[in-house]
Amino acid sequence: MTSRAGVSDNLRGAGLMAVSMAAFTFNDTAIKSLEGSLPLAQTILLRGIASSVLMALVAARLGALHFSLPHRDWGRIALRSIADLGATFLFLGALFQMPLANLTAILQALPLTVALGAALVYREPLGWRRLVAIGIGFGGVLLIVRPGAEGFNTYALWGVGAVFFVTVRDLAARRLTPGTPSITVALVGSVLITVAAGAVTWSEGWQPVDAAQAGRIGLASVFILVGYLASVAVMRVGEIGFVAPYRYTGLIWALVLGWLVFGDWPDRLTLVGATIVVATGLFTLYREQVLARRAAASANVARVAGL
Repeated sequence: MTSRAGVSDNLRGAGLMAVSMAAFTFNDTAIKSLEGSLPLAQTILLRGIASSVLMALVAARLGALHFSLPHRDWGRIALRSIADLGATFLFLGALFQMPLANLTAILQALPLTVALGAALVYREPLGWRRLVAIGIGFGGVLLIVRPGAEGFNTYALWGVGAVFFVTVRDLAARRLTPGTPSITVALVGSVLITVAAGAVTWSEGWQPVDAAQAGRIGLASVFILVGYLASVAVMRVGEIGFVAPYRYTGLIWALVLGWLVFGDWPDRLTLVGATIVVATGLFTLYREQVLARRAAASANVARVAGL
């Protein structure tokens, strides 16, 4: 009976992860469809207002909005929010200028950069197998970006910059107190991004928004909220080793939507690079779970020996 429940939880977790990735990719698609029609900062401002209001309403409904947090947590939340701000501007700036699937493929390097960052910042163990995988994965990113090659898109470097900032964001969140509500952390980041976009918009000037543009921004805000709620629920359901690989379904959605909506399809080298990045990311996630199971087994042995 336990195994059935476990399988059920894993499948539920995998479904939630797939929903989360689909929602985030649909959000990206809705925002990209605005490219050139509204300034970047104004787009971020409007989406930020809508998503912040929706997030606050959901948090209040769930009773999960708490601001009485330890000072140390507030410092980490501040760092996370600033990194999220940098990631948002770089990612959406790149999204307006390059194919959706190409940019999404670059972001698939996140498991590699987070593993490397955790080793450098938090001294988390990183064996030679994962180091080799990370090196090969970065080679895959170079195949996607291809600096110096003919047809090189400089905005691909914005995508690489977004990966850096998201890595900082995730590493900052990694050391938050377990009881800190995730939705509070996300709301603080969303408000900061909205305020910063508002300041830029104030200096650049306001451009009129028609009903179609407003509808797409509203749709993007709903998608980003669904993606966030599903990603939070994932952490509470199933085994992370089973669920985590389903994050790569976002790349499938990006390929399909990029082709259907924008008529874009990556060239062969980009697809090879994306395959390398995904494969090395999956291997890194697998090795993390192997090491986690070994550590748990060693802890159990030590506990039994101490009885």
